[in-house]
Order: sequence, then C-alpha cells, then structure tokens
Amino acid sequence: MSVLDSFKLDDKVVIVTGASSGLGVSFARAFAEAGADVVLGARRVEKLADTAALVEATGRRALSVATDVSDPAQCQALVDAAVEKFGRVDVLINNAGVGTAVPATRETPEEFRNVIDVNLNGSYWMAQACGRVMGPGSSIINISSILGITTAQLPQAAYAASKAGVIGLTRDLAQQWGGRKGIRVNALAPGFFLSEMTDEYKPGYLDSQMPRVVLGRTGDPTELAATAVWLASPAGGYVVGQTIAVDGGITIT
Repeated sequence: MSVLDSFKLDDKVVIVTGASSGLGVSFARAFAEAGADVVLGARRVEKLADTAALVEATGRRALSVATDVSDPAQCQALVDAAVEKFGRVDVLINNAGVGTAVPATRETPEEFRNVIDVNLNGSYWMAQACGRVMGPGSSIINISSILGITTAQLPQAAYAASKAGVIGLTRDLAQQWGGRKGIRVNALAPGFFLSEMTDEYKPGYLDSQMPRVVLGRTGDPTELAATAVWLASPAGGYVVGQTIAVDGGITIT
C-alpha cells in the first residue's frame, strides 16, 4: 500500500452523529470523499436530507436515522440500522453535542445534566453500541474540545466537564478494546471552528480570543475533517488512546 492509498477508506461504513449541521456535515462529506458510505444520525432528521445529498454527490451511499444520543435505545437503533443496510460499522464519529454558557451559580441541575447526558453519556452509548459489532481495524473518534483541556474565558462548566469526561472515556475504551478487539479509540479536541455553536457567542468574542491562537485565525472545518479521516484510516493505524488538539495552537499558549 502506498502512502496516499493508506488514507483511503474505500467501501468502509462510517457513522457520524450530530450530522445535521456544522462540523457533522463536514465529517460526513469528508468521509464520503475518502470512499466511505455514511450513516447519518441527528435529532433534526429533516435536516439530514441536505447532508445525505452531499454524501451521495460523491457517489457514495447515505442512510439517515433520527437519533437522540442521550437515549441508549436510539443509539442502538442507529447502529442496528447501519448493520442492516450496509452489513457492518467500521468507523464512528461521536460528534453530537450541545453547549451552554451559564454562570455556575445560576446553572440549573437540568441544564447541567442535559449537557452531560448528550456530550458524555451519549458518546458512551454510541461507542458501546458500535463496540458490540465492530471488527478488528475499526476506529472510534470522539469529538472532545479544547475546553476539556483549557478554558475559553466563558462560563461553561457543564460543557468543559463533559468534554474532559470524553477524554477520560477515550483513554479507557482504548485500553479496553485496542488489544482485545482491535478497535482504536481516539479523540479530537477542536479549537474555534465556525458553527451553530459559535454563532451564539456574543459579538466580538471570537476576535478577542484570536491572540491566544498561534495561527491567528479560526479553523476551517475541512481541516478538522481531514484530521478525522487520517485518524480513522490505515494511515493512523498506530495511534490509539490519544486526544489530538486541532486548535491552531491555543493549548500551547
């Protein structure tokens, strides 16, 4: 296999959660361009049609499934649908997530639990369901955040806690499944990428954070998606249990 061939994912089956918008759309399109069929999960199933069209425009197949990852039964149903349609699951991109920016003294138990339930628990339920059917050589990529490593000068206790938890979850599942099942589990920690979540930031916030970014700019979603393709492909075959910051350098300043 040549170096360039090692980045291909021809005829693999990839599940992307949170695929209705933002980074999830970029992941879905990138994996289709790398040769994979893509199973799309999101709560807003009506928006998945646009993502599916992007996948199919590459010549690959898409399957859309309404999924709330905070519900273990719906996670299992998503994986079951993928296996029924395509026969297997090779890659999971655990991308579904929500965030809040509520001061810690005012955040309600319901607000905190909702973030943990989607971002952390949902990542576990999806990984658990995929881990039951994945074969050796498969890959799980959990989408954490730089907020699991550092702060962003916003009141985001629930989000930061959930994303730090995803890093711990990644490490443990990698240890459990890497040798015994041959499933590589890693995480990506994105920095500032424009998305629906960043659209909710107050005016001027992103500009105020750019001095912390070594490269001095927000990331392009294709840069994050390309990193995920590498990590899931044979080219990343000796990487396991790692959290890779794709952040323009925030975490080194």
